[in-house]
Amino acid sequence: MTALLDCEHLEVRFRTEDGEVCAVNDLNLEVQPGECLGIVGESGSGKSQSVLAMLGLLAGNGTATGSVRYRGRDILNLPRKELDQLRGDRLAMVFQDALSGLTPTMRIGEQLTESLARHRGLSRAAAKAKVLEILEIVKIPAPATRYNAYPFELSGGMRQRVMIAMAMLCQPELLICDEPTTALDVTVQAQILRLLDGLKRHTGTAIILITHDLGVVAGLCDKVLIMYAGRAVETGTAHDIFNNPRHPYTVGLLRSVPSLRGDTTADLPTIPGQPPNLEVLPPGCAFAPRCGQAIAACQASAPAMLSMGSGHAAACHRIDAA
Repeated sequence: MTALLDCEHLEVRFRTEDGEVCAVNDLNLEVQPGECLGIVGESGSGKSQSVLAMLGLLAGNGTATGSVRYRGRDILNLPRKELDQLRGDRLAMVFQDALSGLTPTMRIGEQLTESLARHRGLSRAAAKAKVLEILEIVKIPAPATRYNAYPFELSGGMRQRVMIAMAMLCQPELLICDEPTTALDVTVQAQILRLLDGLKRHTGTAIILITHDLGVVAGLCDKVLIMYAGRAVETGTAHDIFNNPRHPYTVGLLRSVPSLRGDTTADLPTIPGQPPNLEVLPPGCAFAPRCGQAIAACQASAPAMLSMGSGHAAACHRIDAA
């Protein structure tokens, strides 16, 4: 089956006053139609910059190389006019901060109908009817009233639903969600995740979910990609990652997730140390200084991604010991 989105050897670099920063290094990933891929890692691991590069949304000092193919067509670094035909239509993104993602001086209805006018050429009346329909689908209460509201008049959960509605208006084939539940209380988080799961199952929309929350991944994702210091360190099905993690970093992340079955009075295990400075990455495995299983080879060379079959792979010199 031809992948909906296929990324090979993606690298993202930024020019800064202190030197060049390699934010993403040799990233490979694949998303099939109707599939949900979770990209997990600490802040600064390259999750967001990866998808921003795919959509041509990097900051002015950033450059991307490699290959990003949408339905077989390489879209990396396409001219803006061509990308604008895809973005918001076939490829859509829900940004992390819903308040800053919405124009504060425009009513909700105006912002949503603008997308339909641009990509579908609908009349004002037809666009409004479609917007009210999608607001009801994402469970915005009293959609006719919210249509005329400003973003600041909505709660955080409702603003996030509006962002999802905006992304889904043109029925995209791929929806990218960057930390869609950040800063929301757990009840609203659960509602947003149920909404995304329903969209995936009922519309066949593929989803890339960027998060640091493994609990969110467990509830929604089919496949998982773990990133550390700009590199993919493990990839596999959600079942592989949660039941048979092979990279020490993945193991550390899973151990740090709270569990009601464990000792609720004990401190959670943590991963010692800090992520490396991306301007001066170590010559070997970037995780080696924090890894309790590191050997001499880990300090000398970066491990290649090794396959363990069925799409499960990890970049570690000591896979057998993980």
